[in-house]
Amino acid sequence: MKSDEEFRAALANKKVPLLVLDQKWHRLFAVHGKTDEIKEVEAQLNALLARQGKLNNDLKEYKVLKNKLMDSIVQNMEGTTEAHLDAAREKKLDEDKRLIDETNQKIEAAEDELLDIPVQICSTNEQLMILSMEYFYAKIRVNQEESQEIDEWIKQVRIDLKKKIIKKQNCDINNREIYTYLHDILGAQILDLFDIQYEDKESEGEEQ
Repeated sequence: MKSDEEFRAALANKKVPLLVLDQKWHRLFAVHGKTDEIKEVEAQLNALLARQGKLNNDLKEYKVLKNKLMDSIVQNMEGTTEAHLDAAREKKLDEDKRLIDETNQKIEAAEDELLDIPVQICSTNEQLMILSMEYFYAKIRVNQEESQEIDEWIKQVRIDLKKKIIKKQNCDINNREIYTYLHDILGAQILDLFDIQYEDKESEGEEQ
């Protein structure tokens, strides 16, 4: 059995596709299904991809919100000075600034996580590939052994079939000789006593 190190070495500098998005990979398990371990790592990879997608969407929404907040601040500042800000505008500006700070924190957190997720995805995908290689290696070995057994069985059946064909031919030749001999000596009617039907079979074969 190959070790994880050997499989990892084989994967070195290889571009492995995202297995959960590869229909060919899924089809390889169509007959026997995936192992529990493969299913578990597959679920982890799907979760990481879903998280990446959500973070990208969240990041877009955060940036749209930040732009709206910035526009709101500009609109509230237009035509006024800090000294002449009324209480309502000042409260609105403070709230917008607080929301911008909060949104900036969310943007920073999302961007940081998005930097880390591709590494996790790559690592999990590689783990899934190694588990798949172990599964495929074992399946290939089993299939090879089974194929070899069937091949040996076919060879033996062919040998046995040849022997049976030769034996059948010998039986038919021997019967023909016996029938011809008895027919020549005793005639066709006396052969009924021996329940010999060779001639009937021969005639049926010729008619067909």
